[in-house]
Amino acid sequence: MTAQGLQRLEDELRRLKSEDRPAVIRAIAEARAHGDLSENAEYHAARDRQSFIEGRVLELEELVSTAEVIDPSTLSGSQVKFGAHIELLDEESEKESSYQIVGVHEADIKQGLLSVSSPLAKSLIGKEEGDTVSVPAPGGDRTYEILKVSFR
Repeated sequence: MTAQGLQRLEDELRRLKSEDRPAVIRAIAEARAHGDLSENAEYHAARDRQSFIEGRVLELEELVSTAEVIDPSTLSGSQVKFGAHIELLDEESEKESSYQIVGVHEADIKQGLLSVSSPLAKSLIGKEEGDTVSVPAPGGDRTYEILKVSFR
C-alpha cells in the first residue's frame, strides 16, 4: 500500500481507540442505568456498535502491522503498475478520468484511488500510454485509451 493509505488506516485506528471506543463504553453504561437490559434497545444498539468497533480495531491492527509500504515516487517507466497515476479516455463517452492504482484496503473510487484488484486496474497493468484496453462491465465491455502514465 502507499504511505498515504497506511496513514489513513492509522488515523482511523487512532480515532476508534481514542474517541469511538470510550464513547460506546459511556453509552453502554448510560443504557445500563435505565434498568431492564432485556428490552433496552439503547443497550443492544450500543453493544452492537461496540462489537463493530472492536472487530474493526482488530482488523486495522492486523493491516497496519503487516503493511508493505511502496513509495510510487521512487518508481518510473512507461508501463502501468502499482502506484501509477493514469489518465484515461472513455472511448464511448469521450470522458477523461484520472486514477491512481493503490492497494485493496486504501481504494476509494470517489477520490480516484483504484484498487489494484479491480477489473479496470487488472486490465491496465502492463499497458503503456497510447494503448487501448477493454474492460468487462455489467452493461457491456468498456474501452479506454491510456492518455498518460506517471509516478509521483
